[in-house]
Amino acid sequence: MYNTNAPLAERMRPKSLDDYFGQQHLVGKDKPLRKAIESGSLPSMLFWGPPGVGKTTLAQIISETLDRPFYSLSAINSGVKDIREIITKVQNQGMFGGQNAILFIDEIHRFSKSQQDSLLNAVEKGIITLIGATTENPSFEVISALLSRCQTYILKHHTKEDLEALISKALKEDRILKTKNVAVKETEALLRISGGDARKLLNSLEIAIGALPSNQKEITNEFVLQNVQQSLTNYDKTGEQHYDIVSAMIKSIRGSDPNGAVYWMARMIEGGEEPKFIARRLLILASEDIGNANPTALIMANTCFDAVTKIGWPESRIILSQCIIYLASSPKSNASYMAINVAQNIVRQTGDLSVPLHLRNAPTKLMKDIGYGANYQYSHNETENLHTQEFLPKEIVNTAIFTPSNNKREQDLRKYLNFVWKGKYGY
Repeated sequence: MYNTNAPLAERMRPKSLDDYFGQQHLVGKDKPLRKAIESGSLPSMLFWGPPGVGKTTLAQIISETLDRPFYSLSAINSGVKDIREIITKVQNQGMFGGQNAILFIDEIHRFSKSQQDSLLNAVEKGIITLIGATTENPSFEVISALLSRCQTYILKHHTKEDLEALISKALKEDRILKTKNVAVKETEALLRISGGDARKLLNSLEIAIGALPSNQKEITNEFVLQNVQQSLTNYDKTGEQHYDIVSAMIKSIRGSDPNGAVYWMARMIEGGEEPKFIARRLLILASEDIGNANPTALIMANTCFDAVTKIGWPESRIILSQCIIYLASSPKSNASYMAINVAQNIVRQTGDLSVPLHLRNAPTKLMKDIGYGANYQYSHNETENLHTQEFLPKEIVNTAIFTPSNNKREQDLRKYLNFVWKGKYGY
């Protein structure tokens, strides 16, 4: 029966791979996940991707396509007891429909090590096929034993074109919306509020249509901003606003404002965010936005991460506050971050350039005879003459990849490098 009380996002949830929205690199014709599904030989797997890209829906479609029993848990409110109950139920059903059951675990990154351990035996013996969904890098959040037993599939952000197509599809195909004859004249505000989350986009669209006066049939950016944004916060309390708050926290630290940084972190704490999630962002920022302007920042952030891993809530809030204030108050530089970007771009443009002969390793006599390692100057013996030796491939000699920023510590680096290289790289 068609549930008219269900929200639009639920009413629009696809029921088959052909109706599934996006992720064609995985479920398009002859793509790896589709081939695995069609073959019926389905491994346990992890879906890693941002919110609202269809992880839960895809798991449900797989279950329905293969006609397998489907069990679902959320790592937020489930534990080892719940896992064992499902495994026992599947085992007891045996050949009468229990085997090859799919266990879907949403936000599997929130499971502790012991909770993840409780899945191992059932996954290894094929009692269940695990599908775990995570917004966090599984390499960090999923134990290695479980990770090695699962195939990881990366789900991508929806594009603007994807989301606009979804709006059009909802207006034309949803049994309720298509009777209202509403047109979306402008999409920018809806897309901006959704943040690429298809579920939030459909929620926003539904709120906007519900707020339309009876004599108005067009949705504009101005109307959306006036009528949707506050309503959406109340409508979707378990949504993904925390990604916006993370962004605000990072930008506050980058902008050297400890007040804003601590405020936004407090919002994350009060919203129930995990301490490791916050600490990991600080660890990345310490290198990306502070770098060699203050190398101690990375040590501080790493120590913070270790400490909150050991301590947990509520005391971790004190450690995080200390770290975030230190990072916000520190000199800033993104020179290291920009340097690796420049270097990778050069590699992509120039391909596999040959290593100069004098820098090559020469473990055999033949290699030595053909010139490997010849004329290499041992740097510790050549302090005053380093500028005479070339460390880049000949095609890109004299290319400056690292550019020191304008802070005291990196200006000292600039002076040293200029002394060593006699101005070669423009230092």
